Amino acid sequence: MPPRENPTARQVRLGTELRRLRERAGRTAREAAGLLSIDAARISNIEAGRIGISEERIRRLAAFYQCDDAALIDALCAISGERRGTYWFDDYRGILAPGWLDIAELEFHAAAIRSMQATTIPGPFQTESYARALFGGVVPALPESEIEARVAHRLKRREIFDRPSPPPYEAIVHEAALRMRFGGREVVCKQLEYLIEASHMASVSVRVIPFTNEKFIEVTQAVKYVSGVVPQLDTVQIDSAVGGRFLDVAAELERFRALVGIAKRASLDEEESRQIIHHIAREM
Repeated sequence: MPPRENPTARQVRLGTELRRLRERAGRTAREAAGLLSIDAARISNIEAGRIGISEERIRRLAAFYQCDDAALIDALCAISGERRGTYWFDDYRGILAPGWLDIAELEFHAAAIRSMQATTIPGPFQTESYARALFGGVVPALPESEIEARVAHRLKRREIFDRPSPPPYEAIVHEAALRMRFGGREVVCKQLEYLIEASHMASVSVRVIPFTNEKFIEVTQAVKYVSGVVPQLDTVQIDSAVGGRFLDVAAELERFRALVGIAKRASLDEEESRQIIHHIAREM
């Protein structure tokens, strides 16, 4: 089977973790290849996510690397068993850029999610009209079919809340995002009403950083901290005008965990947040 042209973020992460285990054990790619009776180039492709690997081989490598973290090994084996075409976001492959599928995949497999937004409402809580207004303002202008696909994909991400045991989702939103009038007064009013409705979900917490907060908090970029089934698989996703980035280096994860904690301490509690959202909606 030829190497994958566009491995998913999860496939890349599996390879990254296998490489980290190998390097921590002081083993070379050639040694790992010898264990599996394959060439070193194939090990490189596995560690880059371009080629899959079986559960049996993961467990053999883990033993060779003297890794006794059963929870991590089980999590990596679970990723290796995931197959394209079995998830709802696979329907958008070839329609939307790979990054869109990676975000949905990340949320789908998350154990918990924390997000910080400074200028827009978090994606899974956006209404159809609000999302359409955002995508309609992209420069250069998008084809109508692209806008419709993006809107449908964004609304579909809400399905994580419909599970019997949805992942806890903590959304920290700056007051600036609540006051932006994307799409006009009516669109924003309905968006804020829906955000209040969503905040009552058992798995959802919405907290607002008010303008009255006097400390600068680095939330100018949209940040999503996604907890994996084991801490080693935590991931940070950052949005920017030039696309999203996925971070998984320990130092970066620690930095963004601290940042989320600072933002939470600066925010209003859940009931106060609902009150300010309601107040802003009435002011529109």
